Amino acid sequence: MGNNSEVRVLQQGKQFVKFGFRKGAIALVALVLAISNLLSGCTLPAVSAQDRMFLDLSLEFLDEYKLTGSSFQGTQIGGLSGITYDRGRDRFYAISDDRGNYGPARFYTLKLTLDSSNPDAIGIQKLEIENVTEIRNENNRPYPIGEINPEGIAFAPPHQLYISSEGVNRKQIAPFVAEYDLETGQWQRGVPIPKTYLPDETENGQTRGVQENLGFESLTLNARSFGDPSVDPIRLFTATEAPLVQDLDDPEAGLKPKNRLLHYLIGDGPPIPIAEHLYELDTDERWSLFTGLTDLLALDRGGHLLSLERSFGFLGYEAKIFQITLGSATDTSRIASLKGQLTKVAPIEKKLVLDFAELGVPIHNLEGMSFGPRLPDGSVSLIVVSDDNFSDDRLTQFLLLRVKTDEAIGI
Repeated sequence: MGNNSEVRVLQQGKQFVKFGFRKGAIALVALVLAISNLLSGCTLPAVSAQDRMFLDLSLEFLDEYKLTGSSFQGTQIGGLSGITYDRGRDRFYAISDDRGNYGPARFYTLKLTLDSSNPDAIGIQKLEIENVTEIRNENNRPYPIGEINPEGIAFAPPHQLYISSEGVNRKQIAPFVAEYDLETGQWQRGVPIPKTYLPDETENGQTRGVQENLGFESLTLNARSFGDPSVDPIRLFTATEAPLVQDLDDPEAGLKPKNRLLHYLIGDGPPIPIAEHLYELDTDERWSLFTGLTDLLALDRGGHLLSLERSFGFLGYEAKIFQITLGSATDTSRIASLKGQLTKVAPIEKKLVLDFAELGVPIHNLEGMSFGPRLPDGSVSLIVVSDDNFSDDRLTQFLLLRVKTDEAIGI
């Protein structure tokens, strides 16, 4: 505080003497006024209400790796649409979205080796497929060809996997999320799916449920809740890739596509649905022909997640990663339709973390993401994988990123 401010404070103190204040009171008032003047002269950094909703987190691109090889133990490698990390075994599990045309319904076990010889240029040295595991239905039999559409995968220690299927509408096969044994691939139990997600069939066609091939593409578990499930239940999140049929707006309305995100509590009893929220997709109508939500990744127990949105258009594939928070979102589980302008429904809040278009690296059909091993500096890695759709002109691409944060994220 400068000399002029001190003079003002003394002058203000003298004015109080005229009104009969005692010396102690004058001193106190002078001190308060001095502090007030000091604070008014300080400029504090402005923090918006939106910024306070999110974790302080960013992503740094490190490397790209292209998986080579076309087959493994009698299966064609491809369609990797989801990935999850087993930290205890230091292995990844990647689900193939093959419906049985190139091998049985399955997931692969992958070993990632990092090249950390140069601390300033961490990369992927190699990525090996170590095993393939067939997943089997509740009758312990292989899924018939064309009767499963697996897309999401999430590891639950010590030896469970959760897998999501988009369903097959044209065969009246509903979407599902189920638990499987890590070693045998055997179905263990299912997760209850609300009726609003189950496709119906009427004289006028489908009026409710997931669209064909646009169901539960994403799947994640809250990674900090692994322990005794009776004491510390798992939180599971999944979402539709695109809006449910009953939530589709007229394209001319100019509204953002409205997806739904489901939140479950999984303990030692039956899985319990906790809430459902509106997730609005980012779209660029100028260039994008289609945009979908392809994966989620839980960050903490406070309702913060990462979301991966992938679009395809005249410029090829594009993708963005957002941080999302569920804290202020309306529970939409009792709302039959989300059509139209919603004035009383608060959607999930989103914040852009990474636009892959800014990396200068051509990207492919990115559909899965997972935390990975810690990097030499102690930071956490993030792996993003592409689905090649079993096409000769597409790639199975792995992108390595660094998670830059001081937050206690759930890994």
